This record gives sequence, structure tokens and C-alpha cells, in this order.
Amino acid sequence: MLVLGFFEGIGSAVIGFFEFIGGLVLLLIDALKWIARLSIRGWLTLEQMSLLGVDSLGIILITTGFTGAVISLQLSGIAVKYGAGVMVGGGVAIAMARELSPMLTAIVFAGRAGSAITAEIGSMNVTEQIDALKAMATSPTKYLVVPRLIACALTIPILSFFSILAGLLGGMVVANLLANVDTKMFLDSVKDMLVMKDVWYGMLKSFVFAVEIALISCYQGLTTEGGAAGVGKSTTGSVVYSMVIVFITNYLLSAVLFPAGAV
Repeated sequence: MLVLGFFEGIGSAVIGFFEFIGGLVLLLIDALKWIARLSIRGWLTLEQMSLLGVDSLGIILITTGFTGAVISLQLSGIAVKYGAGVMVGGGVAIAMARELSPMLTAIVFAGRAGSAITAEIGSMNVTEQIDALKAMATSPTKYLVVPRLIACALTIPILSFFSILAGLLGGMVVANLLANVDTKMFLDSVKDMLVMKDVWYGMLKSFVFAVEIALISCYQGLTTEGGAAGVGKSTTGSVVYSMVIVFITNYLLSAVLFPAGAV
């Protein structure tokens, strides 16, 4: 019986995984249909951009600014020791643009804004407001998902760009104060080593993360059951699933966009 229960658990997990992925794909297709028809609620989309994107700017800048400072703290000490202080700025810039800024922006956004999306839509679902939308022949995807999907897709890449600047600023301050790396040397290193391709590819990764976070958050909200307890469970699941998928996708995108051995 124990062996049977073990394999039943594995089977249930596999089925649940494919149901989850299938639900996300179907939700994406439905949302793209409305976007292709230009059935977009412009004012609601702008409102979501403000609530989800602009209001997340502060915490993202703080997070990535101190991340850049930590990278600079570790890198500058080693670089100066071995006479490679001129590479500190470029090293921080490449690390932030290619990996840390897109990923940290997505993680912070999932924790702050993604959870809010799930909680809001989940609360509407358990209080039968979504059923009321359907009764009025209004598509929940058009009214709830599309504005949030577009808002995330537009704001997260922009937030990622600002987070690169915050990381560079934090790294520059730490390198100057603690490792005596001249500010001009730091900036010249950034100019020499960082190419715009790194920035654009980093923002492309952010766009993919944005779509994933928006779909997961909305799907979790739309499938919420069980009252207030169900809303809390869906919100927690939304953040956890978003983070896991962002980490996995980040590796896959990095392997394609920045393959080993490529400069």
C-alpha cells in the first residue's frame, strides 16, 4: 500500500503540473486573441501600470542598488589585489545587465505585484464577482487578465533598465569608498566592457519574465477556491511558482543569449 500511495502521489503531481502548464497556455492564447482584436481597456491598463509598475520602483531600486554594491565589494577587493581594478566597473555592469537586474526585478515584482494580482482576482473569484462578469457577457480574460498582462510586459523591462542604473550607482560608490577605485576609471570600464546587446538581451529576459509572472498570477487568482483561506493559498502559490519558473527560464535564456565562451 505504501508503494502504491507513493506512485499515486507522483502521478497526481505530474498530472497537476501538466494541468497547470496547460491552463497557462490556454490563458495566454485567450489573452492574445483579445489583444489581436485590439480589445484593450486603455485606462485600466494605465492604472495597472501605475499600481504594479511605478509603485514597485522604489523597492526594486533599493534591492538592485545594494546588490550592485555587494558585487562591487567582492569584486573590487580581488581585482585591486591582482592589479585589475580597471575591470571593476565593467564586471559589475555585465553582471547587472545580463543576470542580476532582470532576475531580481522579476523576483521582487512577483513578490510585491504578482501576489497583489492573485489576491485581487482570487478575492473576486470567491465572492462570485467573476461569475457576475460572465453573466453580463464580459470575458474575465479581457477585463482582468489583458490589462495586467500588458502592464507587466511594458513595465518590468523598464524597471529592469532602471535597476541596472541603480546597481551601477551602488557599485560605483562602494568601489570608490572601500577600494579606492576612481569614479572615472569605474565609468570608463563600464563604457569599454558593456555593450548595448547585454542591456537589450537583459530587457528581453525581463519581458519573458513579465509574461510568466502575469499569467501565473492571473491564473492562480482565476482558479482560487475555498474562501479567504483559498485566497491566501493561491497567493503563496503564485509567488512560489513565479520564482521557480523565473529561475528556470533565466538559465535557459542565458544559455541561449549568453552561451559559454561568448564574449
